[in-house]
Amino acid sequence: MDWARFWWTFGVAAVCVLFFGLMWLGWRNRGKRQASFPALPAIPAALGPELTEHVSGVYISTTKSGRWQDRLVVHTVGRRAKATLHLYAAGVLIDRVGEDGIFVPATSLTGVSSAPGVAGKVMGTPDGILLLSWTWGEEIVDSGIRPDDLYAQIPWTEAAEKLIAEQAATNTKNHGATT
Repeated sequence: MDWARFWWTFGVAAVCVLFFGLMWLGWRNRGKRQASFPALPAIPAALGPELTEHVSGVYISTTKSGRWQDRLVVHTVGRRAKATLHLYAAGVLIDRVGEDGIFVPATSLTGVSSAPGVAGKVMGTPDGILLLSWTWGEEIVDSGIRPDDLYAQIPWTEAAEKLIAEQAATNTKNHGATT
């Protein structure tokens, strides 16, 4: 038996196990630091008809707004998955395969845009990631989706911007009526 090879193999395996253990601890501790985030909004039983064609792609991650490297991991929002993005009058549903869906009420939406990257994925184009900005608890966050077809996001983005503008007008009208 070649003992030198055995010890080198054992050492490399031990270092790999150590690194994976440290990554797991880091992920767990990040989740503990983000425990102040409330539970995700529940998906309503009746969402009504879609306002535009859905967009399929990959849900990448959710980050604190403006801090594209600060991935959130609480409530499974840090897990990457294939997803379909649906737009309803009630809000946006990010229907993830193998994970719980993420529902963003229309009243929580603050913006929709595109970016070259978000935590977990950077594209070579300035509009490679569709970013959905919304209020979650006291924080504004960005959820990133990489669409399968970049051109499919154009009508979806336009319809989402229209919904956000309608919500803002409704909020202004309702707020003005109460003051």
